[in-house]
Amino acid sequence: MLDLDRLRADTPGTDTVLHFNNAGAALPPQPVLDAQVQHLKREAAIGGYEAAAEAEERLQHTYNAIARMLGCDADEVALVENATRAWDMAFYAMPFTEGDRILTSRAAYASNHIACLQVAEQTGAAVEVVPSDASGQVDVAALRSMMDDHVALIALTHVPTNGGLVNPAAEVGKIAAEAGVPYLLDACQSAGQMPLPVDEIGCTMLSATGRKYLRGPRGTGFLYVQRDWIERLEPPLLDLHAATWTAPDAYEIHPDARRFETWENHVAGQVALGVAVDYALDRGLDAIFERNQHLARTLRRELDRLGGVTVHDQGRVRCGITTFSTEQAGAADLKAALRERNVNVSVSTPHSTRLDAEARALPDLIRASVHYYNTDEEIERMVAAVADALQP
Repeated sequence: MLDLDRLRADTPGTDTVLHFNNAGAALPPQPVLDAQVQHLKREAAIGGYEAAAEAEERLQHTYNAIARMLGCDADEVALVENATRAWDMAFYAMPFTEGDRILTSRAAYASNHIACLQVAEQTGAAVEVVPSDASGQVDVAALRSMMDDHVALIALTHVPTNGGLVNPAAEVGKIAAEAGVPYLLDACQSAGQMPLPVDEIGCTMLSATGRKYLRGPRGTGFLYVQRDWIERLEPPLLDLHAATWTAPDAYEIHPDARRFETWENHVAGQVALGVAVDYALDRGLDAIFERNQHLARTLRRELDRLGGVTVHDQGRVRCGITTFSTEQAGAADLKAALRERNVNVSVSTPHSTRLDAEARALPDLIRASVHYYNTDEEIERMVAAVADALQP
């Protein structure tokens, strides 16, 4: 059971704002804030390099905490600046050639799909979209029928940026394993919101951020790479951290996942990221996911009761992300009106998920994303604020 009073006492922002932008950047708990600020103070007091050396054990703990969350080894984890850099370091390390097939889904995020298109132009590989089933999730049967010896990668967005959908990542993992095909899972919106046991999911690589449902600092992210694949992937860029200059004309790339890192990093953020992962694990990812599902169901039900509001969520399994549009106001105007009422939401545009948006003829959407420290009473106030903002 989650101790809601304790959670909210640990979250200073709940005293000042109705925060429904957790899929953008969640409110950090006090221990995460303290860890980040304390390290910044040490940098100011003794110097950046010296503070980093002093924090070496705390930095190693971040690797260990992420490994505990994923059920992997710490040397299979790289710490990077954000989820996009994590995804890119894995994707651009793939040795694509002409005739290769990259299978993705209709829910693909813009940054990922743009990268796929770029690599296809450069290498002659083909990008193919696996259809969605009637529920909106990736069609597992269709994926199975598309597999052949030319499939070089399956790239799946676990939780899309809009729509509440949770794709069946483990079912996709079984197909990838049966075919011996690498599988890159974008867990940007799922890390911290639900369990991510990589062995059960069957992904070869997994990318995520710290700022969203993990409630960590901005400017932090991580990449998991299955040990058997680490040395099969050459990072698209190297520096003196990722590789060692062994002779005037030779270098050696590190044998573990840190080959995907670069030397300069947000040390205060990475230290605090470990605290954020600990905080989530201590509360229990199963309990967090169950709580978020309850809150999102409540929000969708209350929004459905408002005239002129359409909820656009889909999927057999849904998470803490709710998206909706209104007849009375555009998404950007409604977001601004809600901000004036001290309610935080975000806007999801068709440009961010073009394949899904065009298939469903979606307009700009309001994205209201709950997290486990939100309350039913906050949902009532948020929906009341929507109703008030839509009054003529």
